[in-house]
Amino acid sequence: MGTSSEEEEYNAFLEKVKRTIYVDNLAPQVTESVMRTAFNQFGYVKSVQFIPVYLEPKNAPRAALVEMDNPKQAAGIIDEMGKYPFMILGMPRPVRSSAARLEMFEDRPRKPGRKIICRWLDPKEPEFEVAKKLKAAVRRHAAEASTVLEEQRAEEEKLANQQKDVLTAHHNKYELLQALFEDGSAQRLGRHYEMALADA
Repeated sequence: MGTSSEEEEYNAFLEKVKRTIYVDNLAPQVTESVMRTAFNQFGYVKSVQFIPVYLEPKNAPRAALVEMDNPKQAAGIIDEMGKYPFMILGMPRPVRSSAARLEMFEDRPRKPGRKIICRWLDPKEPEFEVAKKLKAAVRRHAAEASTVLEEQRAEEEKLANQQKDVLTAHHNKYELLQALFEDGSAQRLGRHYEMALADA
């Protein structure tokens, strides 16, 4: 049996999990300060913890645990993000969220009274075939996830280029209009068509 202090620590951790959101599909450029600014719109952010992705390249989508002030704020954010697309840093990748789970926390305390036993399985044991199938399923899932990630990156790059082209076009229009005002062309056109022009 666990001691009273261990139980208190574990119960406090369970409360933390209830008020924490798991957020993924984040752009690699997103920082803690950016996350705080984005989620402070919904309530007070107590902490942001990025989850390392050891098996993916550096430019892979990131994930984070965002601890809010209370469970009600966390549930409200998950509900809101489920209804509407939410983007951070203006990146073409919409952010996803869900309730955090115990196993997502690297620093989670040991559950009082729980024992973890690890051992190698002998091929003759009944669990061996199950473990073998699970191992194959994990490898297959990793390969599928990698393919989906590559397709997602291609779509994001296409959308980012489209956004860049639109921004460039708007900027060129602005410069053209600014040049018309500066060389007097706009004023001459205004007098010709008897139109009053506002100051640039």
